[in-house]
Amino acid sequence: MQINLTGHHVEITESLREYITSKFSKLERHYDQINNINVVLNVVKLQQIVEAKISLSGAEVFATSEHTDMYAAIDILIDKLDRQVIKHKEKLIKH
Repeated sequence: MQINLTGHHVEITESLREYITSKFSKLERHYDQINNINVVLNVVKLQQIVEAKISLSGAEVFATSEHTDMYAAIDILIDKLDRQVIKHKEKLIKH
């Protein structure tokens, strides 16, 4: 699993990088065929926006979240992506 981090108007610190890596490892427990993850961190006035696109085997999953705190926005994003990855996995099992 390769994680690409990009920051728009925000500096990506080491603690932020470690936090994102630890949170995305949770997704790998649910579905182990994650190839690539692109994460974009953006700041617009007081809103912290986090977007992520995950390349799975045979599909792509995209989610975005906004919050006034960057860490809370990452948590919301992980919850959204977790539901989408589990849904994708269930589709594969049914077929």
